[in-house]
Amino acid sequence: MDAIKSAIGDGIITFMWVLSASTLGPITSIIGSSFGVESVIFNLFITVSLVAVMLFIFNFISEALGGASFNPTLFAAFYAAGIRKESLFSVSLRLPAQAAGAAAGALTIKELMPLQYKHMLGGPSLKVDMHTGAIAEGVLTFAITFVALFIILRGPKSSFLKNWLLAMSTMMLLIAGSSYTGPSMNPVIAFGWAYLNNRHNTWEHFYVYWISPFVGTILSASLYGVIFPPPVKQKKP
Repeated sequence: MDAIKSAIGDGIITFMWVLSASTLGPITSIIGSSFGVESVIFNLFITVSLVAVMLFIFNFISEALGGASFNPTLFAAFYAAGIRKESLFSVSLRLPAQAAGAAAGALTIKELMPLQYKHMLGGPSLKVDMHTGAIAEGVLTFAITFVALFIILRGPKSSFLKNWLLAMSTMMLLIAGSSYTGPSMNPVIAFGWAYLNNRHNTWEHFYVYWISPFVGTILSASLYGVIFPPPVKQKKP
């Protein structure tokens, strides 16, 4: 029953995340226009601030939904780092629920987004050859996994500062990978947009946006676990 509740929560929060994240471009554009500023640095600051606020809000939503998640690589990351082990049965329910939530979110925002901002919609897309894209997505996911684990587990105590650092790190990697794979660094988000464009069932999509991120995540979390091993629980005498 707990696994089913977790799966439902994952589907809901992933749906909400896709809807919310898809509005970042239009909202940043509106804010920039209202201030009469077209600076790239200003727009980046606005976007990072919005992402930080979103992360802060979604942390509360996640807790309210019993620890819901919108990124399946977290399961692999926590397992490889020796932090938390999710049962195979639970993952087999939660991952499809996340994918369904992402697809539903992409379909919904496509219908709800005003016409003048529809051109800003779209998920990650491969801009290089398949193997280069797979390497790029793996490296980017490796980086964000290590950084996220460090910030979450060993970073500042302030929730606001943690979210700001996570948002900044994510945006920097998104910019770094923009000319390669989009990028995604989240298989189910990539799936949602690929489903919208009928590209979800191709080998290219599976290789670049599923296999590579999970490989990158596992390698990164394993390295993190070696450098920062979890505390050993001492048995009571």
